[in-house]
Amino acid sequence: MNTTLLIMAAGLGSRYGGNKQIDRIGPNGEILMEYSIHDAVEAGFDKVVFVIRKSMDSLFREMIGDKIAKKVQVEYAYQEYDSLPGGFIPPADRTKPYGTVHAVLCAKDLIHEPFAVINADDYYGKDAFIAMADSLHRLRNETNKASMVAYYLKNTVSKNGHVTRGVCSTDEEHHLVKVTETYSILPFPDGTIRDINDDPNGVILDPDALVSMNLWGFAPSFFDEAEKYLADFLADDSGNPLKKECLLPALVDTLMHTKGLKVEVLSTKAVWFGVTYKEDKPYVMGELKKLHENGSYPPAL
Repeated sequence: MNTTLLIMAAGLGSRYGGNKQIDRIGPNGEILMEYSIHDAVEAGFDKVVFVIRKSMDSLFREMIGDKIAKKVQVEYAYQEYDSLPGGFIPPADRTKPYGTVHAVLCAKDLIHEPFAVINADDYYGKDAFIAMADSLHRLRNETNKASMVAYYLKNTVSKNGHVTRGVCSTDEEHHLVKVTETYSILPFPDGTIRDINDDPNGVILDPDALVSMNLWGFAPSFFDEAEKYLADFLADDSGNPLKKECLLPALVDTLMHTKGLKVEVLSTKAVWFGVTYKEDKPYVMGELKKLHENGSYPPAL
């Protein structure tokens, strides 16, 4: 069965200070998403769709796209303001994309099979893609089911600044019950992890809470729901029109409660790491070097 990996790579990387999606971070100059692609292809994925900005097209193809196209089918989708539903026109001063729901929706015309969604700037681990590939095979004939790989909160924070995470609750059958988008998570010197969004002292969070790192699995019918949701989001005049984003965890949570969407939370031994801030880079480079040295990856991808 055909399965697709959709990689969201159009983010501006404002906190990182540049195009971290195409920053060479592996020991042989690998881009971080090359590890995800390598692991996905080994797990059985046979197509990769990159969601990028048109202004990145030539550079992106030169740095990674043409290389990957030798190993797997590659398609490109473009996250631009003219790809918004209903002819919506953003405010003139808006400079950032409209979030992960919009990113996924940009690939609607290119994907007609079960697909996984990932961020370009995260490392998800081999086991995560094996579990997701198995899940997508089960989604083949489903229209109201999805899946996600969850990670422990304590393994996804950055000592260099706050992060946003979708904090998840599950039932006894390992189905997702609720996703709470939590915007300002920071580790404190006393070892606690806190949400500082509304309280400078922070609300203490469970370090073993499961969080979404945007590794989702969907049936192609998901695109129709995403389009409706984004249209409603854009029509809603609440929130800061220059900064508000339409995010996948919020959409999934809404569909669970309004449409009865069943989301299987996949358990794996996978370890996540990523680059949110430039100061995170040395640690990630060191971890990738270890993975090459222990044989998890070939000398060069």
